[in-house]
Amino acid sequence: MDFIKVKGHDHLIRDPKTNSIININMSEYNEYISRRDSKLKENEKVNNLESDITNMKGDLDEIKFLLRRLINESK
Repeated sequence: MDFIKVKGHDHLIRDPKTNSIININMSEYNEYISRRDSKLKENEKVNNLESDITNMKGDLDEIKFLLRRLINESK
């Protein structure tokens, strides 16, 4: 497949069939992949923390309920 160089940009080429611009700079691509993976891990960590907090809230509600029941039964 023949690509056309983008004028003024050594790391960009154009696909004549789709007219799309392609970045052929692998170091920029690898940096992008690294940033994307880091962001995905960060989002997963936040989601896990939110889930843990939700579970802890449920556990605390259950503990409060049991303590209230225990107090009421001892009266």
